[in-house]
Amino acid sequence: MPRHTKIVATLGPASSTPDVLERMVEAGIDVVRMNFSHGTADDHKARAAAIRVAAAKKGRTVGILGDLQGPKIRVGKFENSKITLATGDAFILDAACPLGNQERVGLDYKELPKDVKSGDILLLDDGRLKLTVDGVKGTEIHTRVLVGGDLSNNKGINRQGGGLTAPALTAKDMEDIKTAAEIGVDFVAVSFPKSAADMYMARQLLRAAGSQAVLIAKIERVEAVENLDEILDASDGVMVARGDLAVEVGDASVPALQKKMIRLARDKNKLTITATQMMESMIQSPVPTRAEVSDVANAVLDGTDAVMLSAETASGKYPVETVEAMARVCVEAERSADITLDREFLDRVFTRIDQSIAMAAIWTAHHLKVKAIAALTQSGSTALWMSRMNCGVPIYALTPDAGAVARMALYREVYPLQMSQEHTDRDRLLAEAETLLIERGVVDIGDLIVLTIGEPIGTAGGTNTLKIVRVGEHQII
Repeated sequence: MPRHTKIVATLGPASSTPDVLERMVEAGIDVVRMNFSHGTADDHKARAAAIRVAAAKKGRTVGILGDLQGPKIRVGKFENSKITLATGDAFILDAACPLGNQERVGLDYKELPKDVKSGDILLLDDGRLKLTVDGVKGTEIHTRVLVGGDLSNNKGINRQGGGLTAPALTAKDMEDIKTAAEIGVDFVAVSFPKSAADMYMARQLLRAAGSQAVLIAKIERVEAVENLDEILDASDGVMVARGDLAVEVGDASVPALQKKMIRLARDKNKLTITATQMMESMIQSPVPTRAEVSDVANAVLDGTDAVMLSAETASGKYPVETVEAMARVCVEAERSADITLDREFLDRVFTRIDQSIAMAAIWTAHHLKVKAIAALTQSGSTALWMSRMNCGVPIYALTPDAGAVARMALYREVYPLQMSQEHTDRDRLLAEAETLLIERGVVDIGDLIVLTIGEPIGTAGGTNTLKIVRVGEHQII
């Protein structure tokens, strides 16, 4: 069976050569992530060009996601690159310190002293070190070490429970949005949004830069969890960014939050990406741990659209093997997934014709046990709505728009195909769609399929027709 859950792989030094990129495409990546926290604009442009060449060589479309750095609050640099803090040590975070030592270190976010007070808990390096705030004096935050360890240059800082005021979009992010538009990315992920306003601002900047990219909110702040409904309404999807989220809310809270986010996003017809440490051990090992296999499988069973690899493919020793392993886990998890379509339709109300046609196609495909659904779509909306319901039937989205093909690369259970649309004759287009599916080996003569299309042809949001046909016979069932 084809894999329904999509794979996002981060590009980096380990995955930048043509050979590795081609092998990763063959292994099954659907979208590549460019982490704007690292590298220059020229680096990202070169990688975008390289992945497009590799995908074209293998006859596939691979989407590109630009991931903004956001206001990652970090310590500065040390005289000797790192220090070791012991439990009970006094240590100062000093916004005015140019170069750190054993007693103090600088801050890249100069407003941090205004955000904290005595008794606050600060977590450094993804929670590996823990400090309690004794007091604030001017630019200095005086702390005592609760949990010690090594602290090196530029490690991140979180406040337990959230509440830091740093804006979601920095000056660097605004420049990176322009770079993302120039590259022609298909998705943009906004780091550390706190409210819908952050997402509206990002969308305005994107559109002003000439980009129609899909907007993904990374949920990694306490405030984002509290404002999840409004952030989802202002976004096209969310990323369950479990690293910083776990530091702010506590690691034990993350699994339940992951399930809640995925469920709510699907209910609102939004996309979901589950990320962070999914196969972390494969940075150094050619095989995943059993716990990692279970983690990926559970995200699939939760209904996520995509699972994401970070350092595993960006800097790990086994980028191709990691993608292959993740693909195998996804397929096996999907085999065991329950089809709960009838229950999912209860109490649902559809107010749009195109959405009603999409839901009717899913219902019909499931109960007639057809071979495939073919959605002739301009923008991809019909395929998105179909993909929110788990019917167990593959959805082939056929569009003349190359941009829509790339955007649909992230939709669960959707396989986008580009087809020419040189006329507006509905019956000819449906026949051409059948031919394309036969040529791709998706269906055979005699298979039953469900087709959807909109009239007038070429109008986005106009899907208004459902047809059930037996391939090659052109008959209405």
